[in-house]
Amino acid sequence: MRRLVIGLAALAALALAAPAQAITNGSDDGNAHPNVGGLVADHAYSDGTWLYCSGTLISPTVFLTAAHCAEGGGDRVRVTFDPAYQDGDTTYAGTFHGDPAYNQTQSDPHDIAVVVLDKAVKGITPATLPKAGSLSGLSGDQRFTSVGYGAHEVTNQPGGHQYLYDDVRMVATGTLNSINPAWLRISMNPATGNGGTCYGDSGGPNFLGSTGIVAATTITGDAICRSTNVDYRLDTASARSFLSSYVALP
Repeated sequence: MRRLVIGLAALAALALAAPAQAITNGSDDGNAHPNVGGLVADHAYSDGTWLYCSGTLISPTVFLTAAHCAEGGGDRVRVTFDPAYQDGDTTYAGTFHGDPAYNQTQSDPHDIAVVVLDKAVKGITPATLPKAGSLSGLSGDQRFTSVGYGAHEVTNQPGGHQYLYDDVRMVATGTLNSINPAWLRISMNPATGNGGTCYGDSGGPNFLGSTGIVAATTITGDAICRSTNVDYRLDTASARSFLSSYVALP
């Protein structure tokens, strides 16, 4: 099933409050990134889909995502690692912990969170975090691998743009556009052979090239998911300060 999301004006109003950003101009990931999972809603959306944000297993009991993926203020959530989720598939229960300093400033929104799982995930190798400050000197041609469960296609209908979902883990590659102290901006323009994220990929990983290092987590981008994938860096003092309470850092 695919979710048809309401038009662009309504989405813009929700951009900072609701989970944002899915993989576009990409392909099914299959089992290429088994440590990438999705947050499962308690009730299906109107189209029958269930996943509302993405994330990455960074230790057997810690799942990395975005602070704005907190749903309804509740701290108990479920995570799936199935490449194509259907209701009834295996989920892992845990407690959501957002950065207490989360805000909506552009300089550093602290938009980072983890889910501490009740039980360790077996059979899946966790992803690796970057070393402190290791992303500052990236070259302009650096490639990233974006993975997530968000909208896989954007269509332009008479009533406005619509976003199609099917709860399938997808993957795409993009090229570094710019970097600043808190953000990576990655080109996802299909005209230049890039792909990237859209609504529903929030919290999901942007791996450094073809490595298992999660350079940044997806936070936002342009409204119709065709230009820029905007991601929160994980090598900064701010991100590392939060993560150090939950995992050992490189």
